Amino acid sequence: MASSSDATSSAGSTPEPSGASESGSIPETPDSAESPESPERRGRVRLRRAAVMAVPATAVAAGLMILTAQGALGVQFAISGMPFTVTATNLDGEGFAQFGGLDQMAPGSPNEGDTGGQVLVVVSAIKKATLTKLCQSVDLGGTNLLIRAGEGSQKVSAVNLTTDSTELSGDASFDNIEIGNDASTLDKSHAQGPKGVFSQQADTVHIANLRQTNYATTAAVFKLPGLKLSFSDKGC
Repeated sequence: MASSSDATSSAGSTPEPSGASESGSIPETPDSAESPESPERRGRVRLRRAAVMAVPATAVAAGLMILTAQGALGVQFAISGMPFTVTATNLDGEGFAQFGGLDQMAPGSPNEGDTGGQVLVVVSAIKKATLTKLCQSVDLGGTNLLIRAGEGSQKVSAVNLTTDSTELSGDASFDNIEIGNDASTLDKSHAQGPKGVFSQQADTVHIANLRQTNYATTAAVFKLPGLKLSFSDKGC
C-alpha cells in the first residue's frame, strides 16, 4: 500500500505527453523531424524558387502593359504590312518626340515576305498637331484608296498623334530640340520609347511639304474636316 507522500506525489504530477522521451523532452513535430532532403520539403523549395523566377516575368508583362498604355510601343495592333503614303502642305505640332520602333504583322501575313513579319520604323509622336491639305493613299494593286481632308479653311487636327514610318521628308524646323535622349526619358510628348534607344524631342515642330511612308497611325482624337474618300489611278 502506497504511503500518503507517494500518493500526493503521484496526484500532483503532470502526465507526460504521449510519445514523450524518457528524458521528459517534448517530441519534435513532423516538420522539424523531417530531413532537409525530404520530398515534401524539396517540393516547398521548388515552389519558392518558381515564385521568385516568376517575379521578373510578371514585372516585364506589367511593364509592357504600362508602356502600351503610354503609347511607348508605338502602334498597338498587328499591322497589315501594306504601307500607305501621307502628305500635307504643312504640319504644325506641340510636344514632339521621335524614336525607333518595331512593328509586327499578324502571324502568317501574306505581306511579310522575308521580313519575318517585322518592320523597323521611326515612331513620331506629337501631343497636338494640325495638318493642312492632308492626303492619304494606299496602293491596292491597280488602284489606290485615296483620302483627302483639310483642304478648306479648317485644318485637320489630332491629339496624341503617333505615326510609324519608314520614310519621312519635308522642310522641318524645331523649337528647343534635344537630340540623343534615351527614349525612356522623353517628357515633351505623350509617348516614350524603350530604354537605351536613341531619340529626340522638341517643344514644337513645323514641317512644310510633308511626305511619309507609314505602316500605322494612331491618335486619341483625329478630326478630318471636308473628308473625301475615293478610288484613284494615282496616289498622293
